[in-house]
Amino acid sequence: MRILITGSNGLLGQKLVEQLRNEPAVDLLATSRGGDRTPDPLGSHYRPMDITIAAEVDAVFDAFKPQAVIHTAAMTNVDACELDPVACTLQNVTATGHLVRASERHDSHFILLSTDFIFDGLNGPYREEDEPDPLSIYGNSKLAAERIVIDSRLSKWAIARTIIVYGIAEGLSRSNVVLWAKEALEKGQPIKVVDDQWRMPTLSEDLADGCIRIAKLGAVGIYHLSGPDGMSILELVSRVGAFFKLDTSVVSPVKSDSLGQPAKRPPKTGFVLDKARYDLGYAPRGFEEGLAVLRDQLAGA
Repeated sequence: MRILITGSNGLLGQKLVEQLRNEPAVDLLATSRGGDRTPDPLGSHYRPMDITIAAEVDAVFDAFKPQAVIHTAAMTNVDACELDPVACTLQNVTATGHLVRASERHDSHFILLSTDFIFDGLNGPYREEDEPDPLSIYGNSKLAAERIVIDSRLSKWAIARTIIVYGIAEGLSRSNVVLWAKEALEKGQPIKVVDDQWRMPTLSEDLADGCIRIAKLGAVGIYHLSGPDGMSILELVSRVGAFFKLDTSVVSPVKSDSLGQPAKRPPKTGFVLDKARYDLGYAPRGFEEGLAVLRDQLAGA
C-alpha cells in the first residue's frame, strides 16, 4: 500500500513515519517543506514538497501515485493564524485544495487532520455529527479545509479531528503543552495557567495509530481521535507535576481573558470516542499512561 504523509517533520508526522517505515506491506513516502528531519533519515522515502505550490504537489503525486494520503501539515499556532490570516489561509485551506485535487486525479484515499477548534466549546464533549462554529481564524481555516474535502470528487475521504497532541520528536519548531508544563515546573519559576479551558489531551503515538487504522481499513467519514481523559489546562499541569514529582505551588490559576491572547479559545471541547473505538478499534491510552511513554522516551533520549 502506497501511503504519502504531509508534514512528516512535525510531531504527528514523525510518529506516523516511525510506525510505518518498517512495515513490509507499506510503501511510504514522507514529505515536508525543506529537508528530512526524522532521526533516522528516510533516503528515497522522503521528498521535499511545498504544499502551497500546486505544481510541486502534482509532481510528487504523479511520481508516487499514492493510494492513501495522510495530510498532517498545517499552520497550527492559533495566535499566529489570528495575526496573519493570509498565511493561515494559504497553508491550511489553499494547500488542502491542491492536495485534494491531486488525490482526485489519482483516486487516493485522502485523510485530513483537523481540530476541536472548529467548535465553539459551549457543548463539549462533541460527537462527529455536531455542528461546527469556530471562534478563531485557525478554527475557521480548518473548517474550510474540511469542507473542501467533503465537497470534493474524492471517492474515499476521512477527517480525523484531534485535541492537544503531546509527545517528543526531533527538531520540532514548537513545543506542546505537556512538555512546556514539565519544563516550566522543573525551573521552579512562577507560571500562570488557565483554569477555564477543558480539553482531552492526545498522545501522539495514539493519534498516529488512529490515522493508520483509517488508512488501512479504508475508513470513510469523520472520526474523533483524542485521549480518553478530560481535564482543565490547570489540572493537566497539576497532573504533569504529580507524575514527574515536581512542585506545583508555583502555578497560579488565571482566566483566559486575562492573558490577552489574539485568538479566542473554546472553553470546553473534548470528544465522544465511541465511533472511532467501534469502527477502527481505536484504544487511546489514559493521560498518566501517556506520560509514562513520554518519561521512557526522555530517559532513552
